[in-house]
Amino acid sequence: MTDTATTTTSLNKFEKFKAEKDGLAVKGEIEKFAALGWEAMDETDRDHRLKWVGVFFRPVTPGKFMMRMRLPNGILTSSQMRALAGVVQRYGDDGNADITTRQNIQLRGIRIEDLPDIFNRFHAVGLTSVQSGMDNIRNITGDPVAGLDADELYDTREVVQQIQDMLTNKGEGNPEFTNLPRKFNIAIAGGRDNSVHAEINDLAFVPAFKEGTGEQSSQSPIFGFNVLVGGFFSAKRCEAAIPLNAWVSPEDVVAVCRAVLEVYRDHGLRANRQKSRLMWLIDEWGLEKFRQEVENRLGTSLLPAAPKDEIDWEKRDHIGVYKQKQPGLNYVGLHIPVGRLYAEDMFEIARLAEVYGSGEIRFTVEQNIIIPNIPDSRLATFLTEPLLERFSIDPGLLTRSLVSCTGSQFCNFALIETKNRALGIIKALEADLILTANVRIHWTGCPNSCGQPQVADIGLMGTKTRKNGKAVEGVDIYMGGKVGKDAHLGTCVIKGIPCEDLQPFLQNLLIEHFGAKPKQEALVTHWSIDHN
Repeated sequence: MTDTATTTTSLNKFEKFKAEKDGLAVKGEIEKFAALGWEAMDETDRDHRLKWVGVFFRPVTPGKFMMRMRLPNGILTSSQMRALAGVVQRYGDDGNADITTRQNIQLRGIRIEDLPDIFNRFHAVGLTSVQSGMDNIRNITGDPVAGLDADELYDTREVVQQIQDMLTNKGEGNPEFTNLPRKFNIAIAGGRDNSVHAEINDLAFVPAFKEGTGEQSSQSPIFGFNVLVGGFFSAKRCEAAIPLNAWVSPEDVVAVCRAVLEVYRDHGLRANRQKSRLMWLIDEWGLEKFRQEVENRLGTSLLPAAPKDEIDWEKRDHIGVYKQKQPGLNYVGLHIPVGRLYAEDMFEIARLAEVYGSGEIRFTVEQNIIIPNIPDSRLATFLTEPLLERFSIDPGLLTRSLVSCTGSQFCNFALIETKNRALGIIKALEADLILTANVRIHWTGCPNSCGQPQVADIGLMGTKTRKNGKAVEGVDIYMGGKVGKDAHLGTCVIKGIPCEDLQPFLQNLLIEHFGAKPKQEALVTHWSIDHN
């Protein structure tokens, strides 16, 4: 029982249906659902509980479901990619996949009657989608070049997998963590450039060295992590994570994750879902009480944070060709426009990873792909592969950093279409402008901020606005977000720009604030933003 929800009558509708039946219970009912069909299913099972096994009903595509996987640290094998591609291929024009901003992948066009076969295919190659939606821990992010980068401070792969195994009972489902007050994000940074966007996670671990004490005082500084808590985006509120004033060794990361989650599970606010993320509990309790409760669960005191962390590089996007720390090997980052993949793309990526690399594939939070372990002797041939004409290793300076959520094409929460519009506008801007630096432009279709506009140089949040007395699709514009060292969130600077007017507006913004120059003077349209 939580501190704040003590009677059934005081529970919101989500807490009520969770109290009636744990979401994970649908795991044993997949065959029944497949036989019933989506229209005959209990609505709560269909619309909500299926999310506990990673299956999402989408009213904008009735009968066609979305499926979200769990890919710890964004790593999968070529055989796993083929299994995903085979599922997407089955649905023809309706089937595609999107790389997400949590190093994950979502499949579209899924039919409920095919779920038993799909789950069997996934089990055969070690894939799981369990606990990937609703009030569960989302995909755990780690450094995308973990184990490859000569400059890394810590290889995040093993500890991220350990956390996933603890939370999901090695992919089978773990009822201990299937009833949180709301969703929960965890990230572990292993390098100096904050490649996981630690500041926007409920719980994050960033590299930090601490001076030894006692018998260790004469030794070199000891590696571990400073802990951040409370970062999140929602329609109600957006906050960057704050320091917990705690430093933990790599060996203690899993235990600290468990302790924080147990405190949140048992005491998090449940009456109002708009005020149920971890930061709201920290606000109510104060940071010291929250920290003390975590220590109580751990059964030991937390050490104070190291004076500084090691996030001292600007953010890297890993697009291009890079030497690995293993002699003679390279990793290559491919730009995937707005993260959208089709079955033939996925099969081809799996082939390239096997023919040229070790069969491993990685996703980044920028919705791109890394193929590691390509020997020097095969690199030149790899770079001639036709797929690299579309999935470039050297895209344009705006295209390179473009991020977009799903948008209204597939998501019923989105207020505008995003992915296709984003690609079209960026292509037009690159045709009209001379740019000298990357500009990170993020699109999100609604205030839920899946596209993370608050971390972008220019963030575009879908809204409805009016033009000539008519309701039209528009965006609110955010600016000032920073990633890497000294990361912080941007703020909304102007509201309600109609999407049909957006291209000249962005063009002027890029000229005034980011050093772009028009290829023809006549293209300049003068707009202004009041930052006060």
